[in-house]
Amino acid sequence: MSRVANNPIQLPSGVEVKLSGRGLTVKGGKGSLELSLFEGIQVNQDDNVLSFAYDNDKLKAMAGTTRALVNNMVKGVTEGWEKKLVLNGVGYRAKVTGKSVNLTVGLSHPVDYKLPEGVTAESPSQTEVVVRGIDKQAVGQAAAEIRSFRPPEPYKGKGIRYADEYVRRKEAKKK
Repeated sequence: MSRVANNPIQLPSGVEVKLSGRGLTVKGGKGSLELSLFEGIQVNQDDNVLSFAYDNDKLKAMAGTTRALVNNMVKGVTEGWEKKLVLNGVGYRAKVTGKSVNLTVGLSHPVDYKLPEGVTAESPSQTEVVVRGIDKQAVGQAAAEIRSFRPPEPYKGKGIRYADEYVRRKEAKKK
């Protein structure tokens, strides 16, 4: 079994955690995030240390999940999260304007993707998009939705991929 819930979380300076009933709020320099706690999971705060406890062994995995979610929230309000996307293909380009990402990825029409609340994007070059935010789930979901417009294909390597993603290339069919 996992022992993730046994590891306490050290809160960095400038991070404030409020517990109210089944709710937990984390405030930091970049913003604030909220989480509703699962029934039977307790969060204890001693100075700048958060520890997690559970009622019975059936909740052990959920306590580990809760600890990981709270740790991601703490990292999000202090450092933030980011995902880098790379566009590979002739004529593939991206342009960020305000709260939308305009993609030209070989389709018959340009694609406009509206960013969700709390997520920002920038395009350092025409073939790169960087998605940023404080909520890890929202950043990952926005990056996955942008990638889904043209996922990388294994024959020519064209498409939108994560910067750290490896696309295994296949050899073309031979006669």
